[in-house]
Amino acid sequence: MNEPDLKASQFERYRPKLNAVAYRMLGSVSEAEDAVQEAWLRLNRSDGDAIDNLAGWLTTVVGRVCIDMLRARQARHVDYVGTWLPDAIVSEDPEGDPEEQALLADAVGVALLVVLETLTPTERLAFVLHDMLGVPFQEIAPIIERSTEAARQLASRARRRVRGAAPESDASLNRQREVVAAFLAASRAGDFDALISLLAPEVVFRADAGGIGGLVQPQITGAAEVAGYSAAQGPRFATLCHPALVNGAAGLIIRSPRGAIGAVGFTVSEGRIATIDLILDPSKLQTLQPR
Repeated sequence: MNEPDLKASQFERYRPKLNAVAYRMLGSVSEAEDAVQEAWLRLNRSDGDAIDNLAGWLTTVVGRVCIDMLRARQARHVDYVGTWLPDAIVSEDPEGDPEEQALLADAVGVALLVVLETLTPTERLAFVLHDMLGVPFQEIAPIIERSTEAARQLASRARRRVRGAAPESDASLNRQREVVAAFLAASRAGDFDALISLLAPEVVFRADAGGIGGLVQPQITGAAEVAGYSAAQGPRFATLCHPALVNGAAGLIIRSPRGAIGAVGFTVSEGRIATIDLILDPSKLQTLQPR
């Protein structure tokens, strides 16, 4: 096998892990693909014989590219109107398309990605690599150009913020689906009392319309407020909603006669809905397939 083919073969072996790092760092399918592609371009320009640990080298490149992309994004978010939410990875048939299955395997709950967005880029990388992917701190330290102890402290600080802000999802997907189905039925009926019974007291509803203000209420907090909004809007819009997996959890896909127009991610925690994330930005719905 010649050197270019060998490089390509080795890179493809590590691509799933690199995609997992990049998606967790960026919450964007297209940006994650760009970060991984940049790693491939840099590998192609490098002397392969000079790289002792290819997996570590590629992870370092993707990590640093993601940090740069996050810093650029933070500058853009200053002018973003409404609530920012990550890309939705949506599937109506998780046992179908192998590429779709790979995306779902790399998916992280929408609510967790929202919290990760509040971390500094280096905190996020330390947390993603160590807590989510099991990379030792001594390997993380050179990626962020800090000491091992500094990397440990960054991950610890991130962990405290995540635990305080991201509710833990119920493990049973069937239970999640039951709760989401009941929420959809109550929304269709405009049943305020039924909605209240399904919502956690501090439930958070968020909506991302792509930075366009006025399309939807951007954020609502509290069971009574969210139930009231869902009861008022549900009878009109819930008929367009259908069960789906959104970032690996029970959710909804929204289809109009023109095709897929949105996705709703849920966090079901202790049998009640703790977060509802409505994604309407077309650029964040790339995994939705037309019908």
